[in-house]
Amino acid sequence: MAFFIRATGRADLAADLTAEVFAAALGSLVAYRPELGTPKGWLFGIARHQLGSLWERGAVEDRARRRLGMEPLILDDPALERVEELASGDGLVLELLDELPVEQRQAIAGRVLEEHSYSALAESLSCSESVIRKRVSRGLQSLRSQLEDDTNTSKEATG
Repeated sequence: MAFFIRATGRADLAADLTAEVFAAALGSLVAYRPELGTPKGWLFGIARHQLGSLWERGAVEDRARRRLGMEPLILDDPALERVEELASGDGLVLELLDELPVEQRQAIAGRVLEEHSYSALAESLSCSESVIRKRVSRGLQSLRSQLEDDTNTSKEATG
């Protein structure tokens, strides 16, 4: 959900896209091959495909939901506010991730979000495994420091 809110800026689209991703995953579960990647990586692959389709067509597909006989998703204002609230916690981390140097951002996204192995990342980014480990470590430390600073600033403002 946070991935889609970040990409679209709209809770209603994020909810629709998330529903379609999980319907598509349910509909193609027999095609999932664990030796090719983690379930989380598989879902993010479906999510990227759905987002690409949104940009291409200008509308969210509902083919997988219709195929499963799922009712259309109807969200009222309180439900949309709740979607935004739930996604906002991850939104800060994603914003901070964007501020990292590109090498650290790629390493963290590949390792943490897409769950690639260090060796696979090293190969895809044309560097050694130890370099990838260091980029992930430094990037995560930077994110941790930024989150702590943000939390302390928030506490000072309210306290």
